[in-house]
Amino acid sequence: MTTDAAVPDWEMRFRAPRVSLPDWAEDAPDRALFVSNATGTYELYAWDRSSGRQRQVTDRPNGTTDGVLTPDGEAVWWFSDTDGDEFGVWMRQPFGGGEDEPAAPGLAPSYPAGLAIGRDGSAVIGRSTDEDGTTVHLVPTPGGEPVEIYRHRESAGVGDLSHDGTLIALEHTEHGDAMHSALRVVRPDGSTVAELDDTEGGTKELGLAVLGFAPVAGDTRLLVGHQRRGRWEPMIWDPVAGTETVLPVDLPGDVGAEWYPDGSALLVEHSFEARSELWRYEPGAPAPVRVETPAGTVSGATARPDGTVEYLWSSAERPPVVRSTSGAVVLDPPGAKAPASVPVEDAWVEGPGGRIHALVQKPATGEGPFPTIFEIHGGPTWHDSDAFASGPAAWVDHGFAVVRVNYRGSTGYGRAWTDALKHRVGLIELEDIAAVRDWSVASGLADPERLVLAGGSWGGYLTLLGLGTQPDSWALGLAAVPVADYVTAYHDEMEALKAMDRTLLGGTPEEVPERFEASSPLTYVDAVRAPLYISAGVNDPRCPIRQVENYVDRLAARGAVHEVYRYDAGHGSLVVEERIKQVRLELEFALKHLEGGAVVGAPGPEAA
Repeated sequence: MTTDAAVPDWEMRFRAPRVSLPDWAEDAPDRALFVSNATGTYELYAWDRSSGRQRQVTDRPNGTTDGVLTPDGEAVWWFSDTDGDEFGVWMRQPFGGGEDEPAAPGLAPSYPAGLAIGRDGSAVIGRSTDEDGTTVHLVPTPGGEPVEIYRHRESAGVGDLSHDGTLIALEHTEHGDAMHSALRVVRPDGSTVAELDDTEGGTKELGLAVLGFAPVAGDTRLLVGHQRRGRWEPMIWDPVAGTETVLPVDLPGDVGAEWYPDGSALLVEHSFEARSELWRYEPGAPAPVRVETPAGTVSGATARPDGTVEYLWSSAERPPVVRSTSGAVVLDPPGAKAPASVPVEDAWVEGPGGRIHALVQKPATGEGPFPTIFEIHGGPTWHDSDAFASGPAAWVDHGFAVVRVNYRGSTGYGRAWTDALKHRVGLIELEDIAAVRDWSVASGLADPERLVLAGGSWGGYLTLLGLGTQPDSWALGLAAVPVADYVTAYHDEMEALKAMDRTLLGGTPEEVPERFEASSPLTYVDAVRAPLYISAGVNDPRCPIRQVENYVDRLAARGAVHEVYRYDAGHGSLVVEERIKQVRLELEFALKHLEGGAVVGAPGPEAA
């Protein structure tokens, strides 16, 4: 229940102070770094765990979330862009406070492509620009002159740096498939030590990922993720010895891992059917051992030097909390707690490409059919899970059922499900969404006259595409930071996303114009009949504003019912009040256009 009658629960969920899982310095584990919205904007905070002292590291109008501690804990590196455009430079600030300074003054602004900091003060910095593609630079000393050690037009990134700083792991897509990386380990001079490529030169769709070097001096083992058995699993690769060690971690779904601090074991993160759990595996053991966590979603975990595990946990019903396997709450921000929501229910629906998993939340009171919002996740290579989300909870508070669909292209259901998203981009996902829509109506959950298609980023793209290709299926659309005009979006977006689009669609707009046309919402804009609300960030490098304006101009030219909200940030906002404003505008638009605002179970105007 709301503790302040003047503030509705849905707003309190956004305003409640939150913290991320604290990251800690490898050689100074009492020094930690986390993200919090305590000031109303998400910023970085330093935490001296021995004294309990916390201090705010960054303070910028549009927030800051990208930061890392040096191994000795003496400094914080944080990424400085301009108003959320993701284009900038790394800055460096003493852990105890002081002036910021450019961490690598010899490097011009870019999009970030990975960072690894050595114990000797060196750093390996990945950069991405439209002009140069990806470059990787070694900065031998703090503030020293950077030396380029890698360059390629295709996307790549820095994976990790070995304990002694003599090996650098890179992920790259030189073969042209941005969805499936290969690995290369190089020396600080850029010379190659070893390669690992499961794509066989781009002819095979198997990816690899850097999970981290062993945290022990002289140990050259690298923990990597692979897809050789149809899902993500960890294995140990020694690029110097040339050996690969398969791990008997036979769990369904996707499996990731990281090292315990002494290198003696692996902390295994297991994701299956929208939930996740933790396991401990000691190399050479016959099987992993369960690390007990509550049912729900573990959004991140780390093993501490004393062997305890700290993890960020939530469920659709319960707000996030940083817990420890010791039983303690690790980091509890002061202030009002977020009100709980309702639990999520699973729905499995037969679709054209196989069984589709959907997550359903519905109001605690009242009987269906409900006005129903299909809240479509972004990515597209991502998935919705049984985790706390303030946006869906707000719709439930207003009498809506919420359906979230893990369509083909989503992660967590095996490589084949993710990789099914090729060439008929957008149309494939909408086939799955349509199947779940039909189920929701037939089951009595959803009112077919009050169905809302909504989402942000790729979910916003699918919203626009769905309103144009399925105009009879939806009563209303809400699209945040969407792809609206695919051709213009391709030419304006950041280079790494161009590479992803070439992979998804099989080429550039000039090479496969028919595929871009078939997958572009702009192609179907004149068929859109449902009232449509669009929000967009004017500094967005992922779904740039020009292509949104092209789409809006077409709506306006024929007098279509629509509203547009433009805000001064990038691909979303890190400012709490701005996020609340956006949700409020979406709610008001929906309530106004769905039967004049008559929604069963919705609170009165003073609460909404």
